[in-house]
Amino acid sequence: MIAIELLETASSGVAQTLHALASIPLAAPEPAPKGIDTEGVVGFFASKIAPILLAVLGVIFIGRASRGEISKVLTSSAIAIVGLAFIAGAATLFFVGDYLIDLIFE
Repeated sequence: MIAIELLETASSGVAQTLHALASIPLAAPEPAPKGIDTEGVVGFFASKIAPILLAVLGVIFIGRASRGEISKVLTSSAIAIVGLAFIAGAATLFFVGDYLIDLIFE
């Protein structure tokens, strides 16, 4: 008889413990690490900043050309075109590098 009472007490204690453990909410999964949205940044610069800079360069070139400084305009234009080529090359290398990293590590 004592064994039955001990067994009932133990089983009721185990049931209460299991119920308490089951009612504890599980921890939420950790969010994925956030990085910099590089595509958004590049898109922003390409759509918003680059046209403004080109417009400013155009105004400067037109102002110099109207004053008769054609040689300075041509030199500045060549420098600006080379600069844009470097920027385009850097963006291309950025995307090619991203592609190569994805290719190698995934």
